[in-house]
Amino acid sequence: METALCYESRNSSCLKTIYPMSIRISLYMILGATVVLTVFGNLLVIVSIAHFKQLHTPTNYLILSLAVSDLLLGVMVMAPSIVRCVETCWYFGDFFCKIYLTSDVLLCTASILNLSFISIDRYYAVCQPLLYPRKITVHTSVIMILVSWCVSAIVGFGMIFLELNILGIEEFYYNNIACEGVCILFQSGVSSNVSSALSFYIPGIVMLGIYLKVFLVAHKQFCSIQNTSCVTSGKVVSKNQRKGTKTLAIIMGVFLSFWTPFFICNIIDPFIGYSTPPSLIETLVWLGYLNSTVNPLVYAFFYSWFRKAFQMILSGKIFNSDISNKKLFIE
Repeated sequence: METALCYESRNSSCLKTIYPMSIRISLYMILGATVVLTVFGNLLVIVSIAHFKQLHTPTNYLILSLAVSDLLLGVMVMAPSIVRCVETCWYFGDFFCKIYLTSDVLLCTASILNLSFISIDRYYAVCQPLLYPRKITVHTSVIMILVSWCVSAIVGFGMIFLELNILGIEEFYYNNIACEGVCILFQSGVSSNVSSALSFYIPGIVMLGIYLKVFLVAHKQFCSIQNTSCVTSGKVVSKNQRKGTKTLAIIMGVFLSFWTPFFICNIIDPFIGYSTPPSLIETLVWLGYLNSTVNPLVYAFFYSWFRKAFQMILSGKIFNSDISNKKLFIE
C-alpha cells in the first residue's frame, strides 16, 4: 500500500492510503453488492406493506418505518461510504459531509429505535393478547414512529450541525484531526457515551428485557397447555413455541452481533487516546450497517404472507388492478 495526499495541490490536505487495484475492485464489488441488497430488500418490504391492504396493520406500519430507515441508510449513507472507505478520502465537500454524518447518526438511530418499538408491539401481542387490540392501534403505531424519527433527528442534527460531538475538544480536533479530505464522526468521551446510550444501549436493554419477558411468558403458556389433556393443541403450541423462540433468538442475535462491537469501541476509543486503528472502526461501522441489510430477511422473509407478497411483486402480478385486495396466506 502507498500513501499520498487527497488533494495534491493543498498543504492542508489529508493523507490517503492507496490500496492495490485488486483490493479496490474487490471492495467496490462486495460493498456495492451489500448496498444493492439493502436497498432492494427494504424496497420489497415497503412496496408489500404499502400495496397489500391485508398488511395494513399497526405491527406492519412499524416494520414499514424500519424498512424506510434502512432503505435511506443504504442510499444516503452506505453508498457514499463505499467511496470514502475505498479511496480513504472524502471528495464531496464539507456541507455534504455534514449531511452524510447527520444521516448516518439519524438513520442508524431510527433503525434501532424502530426495532425497540417492534419489541414493545410483540410484548403486548404475546403477554397481553386481550389488551393488544386496544393498546396497539394505528394511532399508537404512528406515535411510536414519530418518537423514533424525532429522537433520531435531534441526536443526528444536534451532534453534527451544533458540533456537540466535539464539545470540549474543539482545539484538539482542529489541530490534530481536521484536514481537507476527511469526513469522520469524531467524538469526545461525553458525546460518545451519551449518543451511544440514546442510540444503542437504552433501546438494546429495552429489547433484551422485553424479549426475555416474552420468552418466559410463552414458555409458561406452553407448559400449562402441555399439562392439559389436549395433546393436539399441545403439539400445535409446541411447534409455534419453537418457531417463536427461534424468531426471538434471530432478532436479538442479529441486532446484538452487528451493533455491539461498534458501540463498545465507540465508548472506549476516546478514553484510550483515539488509538483504535481507523480500518478497524470502518469495519465495525460496516458490520453495523449490515443489520439494515439483514432486517428484511428477519422481519419480512420469515413470514409467509410477506413471502407471498414478494412473489407477486417479482412476478409482476402486482400490476393487476385487484391484486391489492388479494387474501394473502397466513400461517
